[in-house]
Amino acid sequence: MANSDTPRLAVLIDADNASASVVKELLEEVAKYGVATVKRAFGDWTTQNLVGWKAHLHLHAIQPIQQFAYTQGKNSTDSAFIIDAMDLLYGGKVDGFCLVSSDSDFTRLATRLREAGKTVYGLGERKTPEPFIAACDKFIFFEVLKKPAGAASTVQQLPDVPDLKELLSHAIRETARESGWSRLATVGGLLNKTHSSFDPRNYGFKKLNELVRSQAYVEVAEKADQTGFIHVEVRLK
Repeated sequence: MANSDTPRLAVLIDADNASASVVKELLEEVAKYGVATVKRAFGDWTTQNLVGWKAHLHLHAIQPIQQFAYTQGKNSTDSAFIIDAMDLLYGGKVDGFCLVSSDSDFTRLATRLREAGKTVYGLGERKTPEPFIAACDKFIFFEVLKKPAGAASTVQQLPDVPDLKELLSHAIRETARESGWSRLATVGGLLNKTHSSFDPRNYGFKKLNELVRSQAYVEVAEKADQTGFIHVEVRLK
């Protein structure tokens, strides 16, 4: 049973615009941020286009929401997706939303949900337009969900992600104390706030700690605070 303090999340999937092959990994990722109390997938289930989704719906208890394409060339699925999201928002029974799509049409929905005080996680392909990525509190690319487990050195950096040295150096400079050192947790917090798609997995590492230790221009140390708690700290060489 979920703890009462665990965020309740609505997972809304644009099945017309997301691959069924990542459903298992997607839901495992969502579980890091809260409990999926609502799981819905939107599409025209009478067509052959979504055949690959059907087995996953039953296996993962995802509710299919039928939406006929009333007019050729118009995406009725988006409208149903948005209407359900707003119903859930005003119903007040979820703390956040996971919007699963690579479609920029959901940019305004993401900003509206955040304006209402809800946390918004986006999940989509690397090709997702930047406005939708930026509109989310955090955006996770499908590509990192499918990466094989193993040593970081065997995993390739995703293409077309922001330059790591520029991002990391800026975050360390902005959070550095007079000594030049920054707590890694503070650096990570700033990166997540300023770049919603920042994720160590985009650069081939599972954790930020592993990523910074591999950068030749960053010095890493472990230091104890006044209570004896050990913090990882970083500074530019």
